[in-house]
Amino acid sequence: MHALITPEALADALSARPAAVVLDVRWRLGGPPGRQDYEVSHVPGAVYVDLDTELSAPPGVDGRHPLPDPERLQEVLRRAGVREGGRVVAYDAADGSVAARVWWLLRWAGFGEVAVLDGGFAAWQAAGLPVSAEVPTPEVGDVVVRAGQMPVLDADGAAALARDGVLLDARAPQRYRGETEPVDPKAGHIPGALNAPSAGHVGEDGWWLGAEELARRFAGIGVPGDAGDVGGAVAVGAYCGSGVTASSVVLALEVAGITSAERPAALYAGSWSNWCALDREVATG
Repeated sequence: MHALITPEALADALSARPAAVVLDVRWRLGGPPGRQDYEVSHVPGAVYVDLDTELSAPPGVDGRHPLPDPERLQEVLRRAGVREGGRVVAYDAADGSVAARVWWLLRWAGFGEVAVLDGGFAAWQAAGLPVSAEVPTPEVGDVVVRAGQMPVLDADGAAALARDGVLLDARAPQRYRGETEPVDPKAGHIPGALNAPSAGHVGEDGWWLGAEELARRFAGIGVPGDAGDVGGAVAVGAYCGSGVTASSVVLALEVAGITSAERPAALYAGSWSNWCALDREVATG
């Protein structure tokens, strides 16, 4: 399954047997909860999964959205109906960043057939496809979480990658430069990191840019085309505020062909919230 899927292709996947499992992960920083939107209208058969309580461990020194306990994640995915050898599609309401977190988490868990709905729920509606308010009760799945199948950075690893490779900061430019910081206790960025705002992965219509456009965008930021495999090692990684929107950078690098499913970019899962908690050095400008 390609990392991105169109609404029409998702509709086909829902009519196939076995049908794809669809996860609704709409979420807003600061609320209100995305479940409210889900209960009004969602892709038929979609199961709502909460980013804060089901796809992350409790916040703390490891960050605002630490990686979930593997057993807990397995329980959540099984309850949503995810089965070994099946397919999963995730969608959100914004730029695909939260859905990309699900894409990354399932890949980290060793599940390969997962995609993000291109354009999110808005694209599904714009295509005139059906919606539902019915909350499904899927048959419990049997997926097995095999954690650790995607490269993860800690603070030391992020600092080293910023120095010796390419570390991309997915936050808005103002936060990267340290002009404002609405969430975390410190403003600025990891020394040596480059700014690659996650909002730049999508066009004005909310759809992801194509592979060539993304490759040009990353080249303009300073990411070499072979950054995914330099000297036999992955030399590109990403972080953001809490490790969520940075997942979309990992996805975008793969779509652009800079990295691959076999050699993905690394994710600093704790991201800026962990960096600040550890009182690490901060750069501005």
